[in-house]
Amino acid sequence: MAEKHILLVEDEPALREVIAEQLTDRGFHVEQAASGDQAIARLGEFAFDIVISDMRLGSGADGAQVLDEARALYPDIIGIMVTGFGTVKDAVEAIKRGATDFIQKPFQFDELLHVVNSGLEQRRLRAENTYLRRQLEERYHFSGIVGKSAVMRALFELLETVAQTASTILVTGETGTGKELVARAIHHNSPRRAQRFVAISCGAIPETLLEAELFGHVRGAFTGAVATRTGRFEEANRGTLFLDEVGTMTPALQMKLLRVIQSREVQRLGDTGSIKVDVRIIAATNNDLLKMVAEGTFREDLYYRLNVIPVQMPPLRERKDDIPLLVQHFLERFAAELPVRDDRTSSASAGRENHSRSSAGVVQPAESALQISQEALRHLMAHSWPGNIRELENALERAVAFTGGRRTIEVRDLPPPIQAAGASIAPIEMPIPEEGFDLPGYIDKLERDVIARALDKTGGNKGAAAKLLNLKRTTLVEKLKRLERTVE
Repeated sequence: MAEKHILLVEDEPALREVIAEQLTDRGFHVEQAASGDQAIARLGEFAFDIVISDMRLGSGADGAQVLDEARALYPDIIGIMVTGFGTVKDAVEAIKRGATDFIQKPFQFDELLHVVNSGLEQRRLRAENTYLRRQLEERYHFSGIVGKSAVMRALFELLETVAQTASTILVTGETGTGKELVARAIHHNSPRRAQRFVAISCGAIPETLLEAELFGHVRGAFTGAVATRTGRFEEANRGTLFLDEVGTMTPALQMKLLRVIQSREVQRLGDTGSIKVDVRIIAATNNDLLKMVAEGTFREDLYYRLNVIPVQMPPLRERKDDIPLLVQHFLERFAAELPVRDDRTSSASAGRENHSRSSAGVVQPAESALQISQEALRHLMAHSWPGNIRELENALERAVAFTGGRRTIEVRDLPPPIQAAGASIAPIEMPIPEEGFDLPGYIDKLERDVIARALDKTGGNKGAAAKLLNLKRTTLVEKLKRLERTVE
């Protein structure tokens, strides 16, 4: 372990020398300061791991000021306050301001050593937690794509792999699932990231203009072509071209696109020559292209040229466990877009309250500027989301507007269809007949049904099913044995 550096601030020379000597004997590198001013000056010159300071320091800066300066320069520094009789209240106040701990005079050296080692362990755990949190964030995000469900983790692994290739990709999925977001993520994680990402919606442009948009044209190629213009393929040269709604292309344009993919050359409208292009194509559609091939409305050879690497975007209804994470993501974004209130006093007060510190001096994360009630979240979880993530984003944006400045989104702020979705989550009322009710049998039936669904979802994998049900595998096996006996 690397040597730890301690700044010892004490205005009693004899006591300071003794403490410094004993800490040095324990393997610490100790520098001494006889005053608060001297300590503050030294802090500006060197990044210490620990500062140990007496609260009362003759003239000049006191221990609290030394602590403030230390934490301002080095937020992760371990601050230990030493206090004499009658100043414990000040030490407790220092804890609230960020000190890791305090020790009261007179003290045994072992007490101080214990506090120092405890502070180092707390910092190690904080660093470890920060690292793990970042790992989770990286695991749950891929260039702006949010998700932690099993299907999204599999998607992230696929995207990481295909991003490094130059192969053509076909992204399929329902409207609003984030197909363009995936295309951008692939580009920005690819070797082509320094070049342009060019997107075009094939369904939003009339056929007569789409060809010119894609391939460009020369002056006089058609009425209105008053100047030569480069097409999207040329603009995306050495980069990525995203063709959204590719299934809306006419057969004639499909043929021209196929020719460009095969030859890697484009010919501007009205031009006799061709231009070499190096473009990675990512196409997207919410249509069933294979069905269109069977119906003769989409070229089979083009389909296979585009579908070199298929990427299927799951609908939101199949990844509902991602909804809380998506809600947090959107609310953080909307909070950043809210106008800043001019009430500086209340803002400062809120900041002090939200950035409270624990008794160990660990800074607690500030509450989100926008939150959602559990009941409202349950309604979001119950909705079927035909519009997928885009619908969720729009619903939350509407809800934020309807809060009227409140910081918490309630059910009444959500769109009516989502408010209505909550009706399905109300508990079922079971009538109890006069002759009585077989409660154990009813509970066994519910338990059997839930376990059966979990096993079905995991393909019969008991370990995975137990994880879904928040049970140990052995507990699930015992439940299955018991339920089998009750059937017999």
